[in-house]
Amino acid sequence: MSINLIFYDTETTGIHKDFSQIIQCGSILTDNLLNEKDQQNIGSAPLPWVIPQPKAMLTNKKINSFKSNVSHYQMMKDIQYQWKQWCVDNPSIFITYNGHAFDEELIRRQFWCNLLEPYITNTNQNGRLDLMLMIHNIAAFFSDEISIPFFEEGPTLSIKLEHLAKEHGIDVSDAHDAISDCKFMIGLCEVIKDKIPEVFDSFIDISTKEGVKNLLYSSDFLALGEVYRRHSFKYPVVMCGGDNSRPNDICFFDLSFDPEEICDLDFTEINKLIQSGGRDSPLKKYKINKTIPICSHKLLTKNNHFDIEHSELQRRAEIVLANKDFQTKVSQAMQDRIMNFPEPSYVEGTIYSGGFPSYKDKDLMQEFHLSEDVEQLIKISRNFEDERFRLLAERIICAKYKTDIPEDIENRYADLLHERINTEGKWGSVDKSLQEIEKLLDGSENDDDKKILEATKEHISSMNAN
Repeated sequence: MSINLIFYDTETTGIHKDFSQIIQCGSILTDNLLNEKDQQNIGSAPLPWVIPQPKAMLTNKKINSFKSNVSHYQMMKDIQYQWKQWCVDNPSIFITYNGHAFDEELIRRQFWCNLLEPYITNTNQNGRLDLMLMIHNIAAFFSDEISIPFFEEGPTLSIKLEHLAKEHGIDVSDAHDAISDCKFMIGLCEVIKDKIPEVFDSFIDISTKEGVKNLLYSSDFLALGEVYRRHSFKYPVVMCGGDNSRPNDICFFDLSFDPEEICDLDFTEINKLIQSGGRDSPLKKYKINKTIPICSHKLLTKNNHFDIEHSELQRRAEIVLANKDFQTKVSQAMQDRIMNFPEPSYVEGTIYSGGFPSYKDKDLMQEFHLSEDVEQLIKISRNFEDERFRLLAERIICAKYKTDIPEDIENRYADLLHERINTEGKWGSVDKSLQEIEKLLDGSENDDDKKILEATKEHISSMNAN
């Protein structure tokens, strides 16, 4: 099957996944040989209730967004439409850098907050790959082939995209622009594909659940590589169980440990290992719906990465794979974990906790996107079965239309603006942001930085005034 790659990156108002906003999204479509086929570069104005963080604006420099006449709702609709068009004929792999921790979560939330499908990057045979986690594996096992730069001259590593791109001769003069960062990712992938093509292909293969399962359920032991606190770590592993109630959650056995000493532990002891976790545990928990930095040990170009011979590691893997009783105990312990996730108190945080939309609400969402009539949009919003979608629809309506808004909706919108602008919370603080800008201005001698800070100050001050 032919497959496309979609590289994307975002620039945002801050780093809080629930309360920051995407103000630029760059996407580049390539074929599986990394030849560019199309691109989209789109931005929007900050929402009236989103406080841009000064340091975020210094990083991305997107002060032109303050004057944009493109709404956030329109931008997110355009992004989703373009991505779906790119995936019509062939499924695609969506590639980000540190995206599973940030960009992907923002994209999902902001699709969802705009009544759009949140999971298009890993449904309909699409897959997703976090290139940074691929670099974890490369730093551990293939640093002879792919040079990993040092952090500030060493001795620790830097896996920042900008530093990696520069290390491999890629022009980084326009770093922290979404389209430029996509080009850095493509350039880095070209280097990896040229130097270690089988490793690159392996990570493309495991970017879907089906692909990662094919690797996990093979009889070979796997090479797991991680970068933690700028140091690389190497683990020989084999899958040994999973959580049947949460099918994405699986467990590896670290073959550095003798399985004959671990497999005979009783359930209570295995449960303690699962609950405690930690880097030194023989049992390591991962999620198969995110990139796992693993590859088959057969792809390793050297056989001395581990203190134990490959033949012995394979023997240990076969012991674990053959011990169904041990696997059952591990799976039961995984299922018995106590998962303490606090209930979100704000609608932005309820994407994973409030359930999927009903068929009726899905149909209403489609009607909502097709209408430009404020009375019809209000009628649709009042008919949502799920209160979350009603509130989100009201925000879209009030941000777009200034008149003909019913009093109850207008009051809820006014309460939202008052809360986010006049009080302090996880969304930030207008007063603290303005104080931070003054401190940064006092300490800055860079004219470009001063320009960014002054523009950000003007925007935040206007929020306060309004």
